[in-house]
Amino acid sequence: MNSEEFVEAVKEIVRDSAIEDTIENLEDPPGRKIPEAEKQRSEWFNNLCDKDRSNVESIVTEAVDEALFGLLAVLDGSRAIQDGEDKGRLLLVHKGLTEVLLNDPDKIGLHDLYNAKD
Repeated sequence: MNSEEFVEAVKEIVRDSAIEDTIENLEDPPGRKIPEAEKQRSEWFNNLCDKDRSNVESIVTEAVDEALFGLLAVLDGSRAIQDGEDKGRLLLVHKGLTEVLLNDPDKIGLHDLYNAKD
């Protein structure tokens, strides 16, 4: 697996599922003992007109994209998670038949790949 394949997998496995699951949970909250706040959100969401539902779905999509972009920026070292001079460095390695450094600082960043047009 290389960096591009990793980012595509994140989009498919994490991003798309997070968006779909969030919308599905808004439409029909899971579980037997659903908290009252979730019931109220679901009722509110299900009573929205199509345009407003679409806006909420867009907001969910943007929130997921922002969160994943931020996480990938942290993995790349573009966004620090520690203060001070010695911030260290995170290494993301895929181990298969060979080892591949997925967040190689000499290549395009994962966060940039995430935002690249498909």
